[in-house]
Amino acid sequence: MSTGKTIHIRGTVQGVGMRPTVWRLAQQFGLVGEVWNDGLGVTIQAWGTSAALEEFIRQLPLQAPPLAKIGEINCLTLDAAPQVKEFKIIASRSGDARTAIAADAATCPACLAEISDPGNRRYRYPFTNCTHCGPRLSIVTGIPYDRCNTAMAAFPQCPACQAEYDNPADRRFHAQANACPVCGPELWLEDPDGVRIQQAGLDAIALSAELIRQGHILAIKGIGGFHLACDAGNERAVSTLRQRKQRYDKPFALMGRDIAMLSAYVRLSVLEQQLLSGPAAPIVILNKQGAPLAAAVAPGDDKLGCMLPYTPLHHSLLQALDAPMVLTSGNRSEEPQCITNEDARLRLTGIADYWLLHNRKIAHRLDDSVLRVMDGQPRLLRRARGFTPQTLTLPSGFERLPPVLAMGGELKNTFCILKDGQAILSPHIGDLENAEVQIDYRHLLDAYRQLFDFKPELIAVDLHPNYLSTQYGLKWATQNGLKMINVQHHHAHVAACMAEYGLALDSRPALGIAMDGLGLGAAGQLWGGEFFKADYRRYERLATFQPLPLLGGVQAMRQPWRNTYAHLKHYFDWRNLSTEYAELDIIRFLNAQPLAVFDKMLAKQINSPLSSSCGRCFDAFAAALGICREAISYEGQAAIGLENLAAPVFEKQRGQGYRHASETADGLMLLSWRPFWLGLFHDLRQRQELSVIAARIHHGFAQAIVETTLVLSERIGSDTVILTGGVFQNRLLLEEVSRLLRLAGKTVYSPSKLPASDGGLAFGQAIIAAAHT
Repeated sequence: MSTGKTIHIRGTVQGVGMRPTVWRLAQQFGLVGEVWNDGLGVTIQAWGTSAALEEFIRQLPLQAPPLAKIGEINCLTLDAAPQVKEFKIIASRSGDARTAIAADAATCPACLAEISDPGNRRYRYPFTNCTHCGPRLSIVTGIPYDRCNTAMAAFPQCPACQAEYDNPADRRFHAQANACPVCGPELWLEDPDGVRIQQAGLDAIALSAELIRQGHILAIKGIGGFHLACDAGNERAVSTLRQRKQRYDKPFALMGRDIAMLSAYVRLSVLEQQLLSGPAAPIVILNKQGAPLAAAVAPGDDKLGCMLPYTPLHHSLLQALDAPMVLTSGNRSEEPQCITNEDARLRLTGIADYWLLHNRKIAHRLDDSVLRVMDGQPRLLRRARGFTPQTLTLPSGFERLPPVLAMGGELKNTFCILKDGQAILSPHIGDLENAEVQIDYRHLLDAYRQLFDFKPELIAVDLHPNYLSTQYGLKWATQNGLKMINVQHHHAHVAACMAEYGLALDSRPALGIAMDGLGLGAAGQLWGGEFFKADYRRYERLATFQPLPLLGGVQAMRQPWRNTYAHLKHYFDWRNLSTEYAELDIIRFLNAQPLAVFDKMLAKQINSPLSSSCGRCFDAFAAALGICREAISYEGQAAIGLENLAAPVFEKQRGQGYRHASETADGLMLLSWRPFWLGLFHDLRQRQELSVIAARIHHGFAQAIVETTLVLSERIGSDTVILTGGVFQNRLLLEEVSRLLRLAGKTVYSPSKLPASDGGLAFGQAIIAAAHT
């Protein structure tokens, strides 16, 4: 006897081959009915025997295609008899957009085999893809995810491609970006005058490879934006790129042909190989080994950011090169990546020598994602291509909530949407201090509202009133009559990590440790080295680093030596200290500065706000060792240099960390660094190796955090500890603190799916705002 079911599949199930999978399973189990895309995801109406239907439903998640991520499957019994005699895939139906859009995915093995086969009609075709790989978010303009709602609408399919697209048994069935050389996008090479370059027997990719080998710099249009490429083994080419791009120190990313090529330059674990080779194809931070590349690729760094080819264009280009190529964002330093040919011609003139262009529109800018394996887990440092807009399921207790929009922070901005029990984060946008980044921020906000049919009822912003994201959220809330919630910066960091690990809304408070640069505190203070008792609704500050002046305000973030002087001036009598340690480089350097001016600033509290920032502490100690003493050229440079210096001897210095002190004032524990400095100055006077001093600094910080955590954990009766904030992107610190806390029996959580830095801030803002409803 035939029975019927309506089956709703929710999650990332459109544009990934879910309907043909359903069709094949229906054939296997002898079912009749229909399947279609709608605003909720994929809907099935199927009839067959009870046993066949039951097994069909059981197999749906087990047989799901590679890029599908099923959130839930709901079934309803159908009373009506079937009106069809076979199983069909039918046209999409519109409705509220509640389905997830898949992330852009690296070229699959089947497509790679085709572009490598001289007998295949897609041989070396740079836009080859199927339902298992290729562009998604970068080309989508609307929901449902059909070709008419993508950048591929401009390219009608030829008969051969249309036949694949229409055949449920073909892996290109409804592959919305399907194309071939006959009907799809076109690739060409231009010189600085905009003239297309052609040479008999060579295509644009082969010509580009030859130019890279010759030492030229190319602007290459990819999936989510432009990159600048050159030979990573050519010192002159890499140094020239640095000067032209005005990126003087920050390491460049590399792309290698395959794991074997990268293995000649970096050390790779099995997990790191899997991450490089997966569909997200991120940049993975790896330790150098073996053969050297140009020193200018990563000056002074013992690590390299590496990725593998993730488009057919990259695969074909790397096949013609004997070494990795630098592949860095196509922009000037601090600007957003170019995404249009016109913008690239304009903004990359003077940087690139040639332009490798195509005529497929990039609907949304997507930077490369960056991750690093730390404490045994992959940790996202930048979440973008390959990961967004994958959804995060909210913890228990957040199933019913109003639509929330969280605006994010000022630096490393992302925003977050909460809807239907899911969180949707934007890709990495960047620092809103840049006007072009602000434009991109607004574009993506508008795009996400349209793509996900999202109408917020609640706006969440950072507590800092001068953040542009806060101001934009206030304007939005005022214009639309919406409620707005201000969320404390570090509470948002802690809540984001709690929600990532699924701690329920009614969970007991955890001990949150937030170590970062700066965030506005409850009474207008600048925090950054904080210990909280926290749940999703409230927090209580239990301990903090000793607040110290930021000499010159924002200048203290740019010139690390200012933090060194602020520390020494606070903890010691400067005249006595500089006399006793007059021979030390740091003392001589500081005495050459206009200290009388700074002393007046401190005495009169002029442009010297107090801050408990952990990041500025690292800057102070790095400058004492001569690391980025005078200035940094990118955020976190001094701390990264200190980590690099410490890494080779870190294990041997365990137990040798400098000591801190602590006191309690008004119930708040203050961590003091006076004994820390005395130990460091002793080692400097003894001419101890700087690497050993750097390692002892790290161990000292780890021990200070752990000892404070254990005291507070006992006080509040919680063994759950959250480690978050940008400073915990320091591998040595994260791993040592985590190790010691686990040895003490604590359960330790630290961000993995989201950045520990401000890139994960919006998720925390959103979850706290939702908890308050």
